Amino acid sequence: MSDERIVTIPNLLSIVRIILVPAFLWLVLVPEADVLALCVLVVSGVTDYLDGKLARRFNQTSKIGAILDPVADRLFILAVVIGLGLRDIIPWWLAVILPLRDVFLFSLVPFLRTRGYSSLPVHFLGKAATAGLLYAFPLLLLGDGSGTVASLAQVFGWAFAIWGVALYWWGGILYAFQVRRLLATTERVPRS
Repeated sequence: MSDERIVTIPNLLSIVRIILVPAFLWLVLVPEADVLALCVLVVSGVTDYLDGKLARRFNQTSKIGAILDPVADRLFILAVVIGLGLRDIIPWWLAVILPLRDVFLFSLVPFLRTRGYSSLPVHFLGKAATAGLLYAFPLLLLGDGSGTVASLAQVFGWAFAIWGVALYWWGGILYAFQVRRLLATTERVPRS
């Protein structure tokens, strides 16, 4: 990483996304203010795009940013599937299968640590899956109404959701293969 600074614009954007997680859940569950919840999802998607773009453009990548960005993504995905699942906008199998992939990957971390790693670099497939899901959820929320716009949103939302879930799990399986290859080709780090 090029910078060890903690306070950077990209890191602040990631923190904003993390702060928006409970706001989204409250909006979608308590007052069922779908328009405001949709706005929060849009802001989250824009800040997700901007934090990576700005980090690269202004050379503000950092170790903390490499942790904050995926944590914010996972928290938002978890919050959205819980919120949409509780509202019966998405089926419970979808609300379970997405976090299950993250639990699966988290179970690989102890194996990585035996080789001196705490995580693997994010690859394009994982980013594409997250992008697909971040498009799917606002569309599915918008599709929870009536009329032509809601019908179209539901169709496109489910298209993004199906592709997003498939890519999300495919990316997870590729990460597992990377861990397996790393274990086979790297010496164990002695315990300190």
